[in-house]
Amino acid sequence: MYPRHTNQNLNAALETQAAAVLLGPRQVGKTTIALEIAARRPSVYLYLERESDRQVLSQPDLYLDEQLGRLVILDEVQQMPGLFKILRGQIDMRRRKGMRTGQFLLLGSASRALLHQSAESLAGRVRYIETPPLLIDEVNPEHLNRLWLRGGFPDSFQANNDRTSMNWPEDFLRTYLERDIPALGPRIPAATLRRFWTMLAHAQGGLLNAAALAEGLGVSGQTIGRYLDLLVDLMLVRRLQP
Repeated sequence: MYPRHTNQNLNAALETQAAAVLLGPRQVGKTTIALEIAARRPSVYLYLERESDRQVLSQPDLYLDEQLGRLVILDEVQQMPGLFKILRGQIDMRRRKGMRTGQFLLLGSASRALLHQSAESLAGRVRYIETPPLLIDEVNPEHLNRLWLRGGFPDSFQANNDRTSMNWPEDFLRTYLERDIPALGPRIPAATLRRFWTMLAHAQGGLLNAAALAEGLGVSGQTIGRYLDLLVDLMLVRRLQP
């Protein structure tokens, strides 16, 4: 386990707020961070992409009432958008009982969907924290070249060899292109989005030239903007404003 800055930020959030939302792309280490925090206090963990865990919340108020005094961790919480209003009621009820901090930890990998669902329901009750891939000052200085080559996603960075590390992104890309992005609604051919993603990688660190990207992809500038917004919302691309 690497000493992540996110751990410190998350612990601080749970000491001051009833709920914290940990955002970040898949495989960036959110669950590992959450489980490390859970090991230090009474807690319960539910992974909401697992049907059995969703069934546990078929009567959410009844279940959550039984968890008073525990940190409730809900992983991939965007899978159950109806929970947010229930969590608001739970947080308010616990506040009246004197439990004002460290009640819920929500993990999500779809920024736009999660923020939209929780913004109104949990306003004033939650703090948002983004989890980046491994940073330079989070790894051994001897491993900086490996970080540069393999990237900061833990599974890729820690792979047994460079070949395994280079194969990891293919599975990662396939998960997003074939499952996660279609699940959000956009009907974009996977091959087109893969080409766009590759073009963005070649433009990394430079000025965004939407017209050149549109010409290379054979689409309009407006379409490029829509594709880019999608990848930013999924926290797969970081766009720095001028």
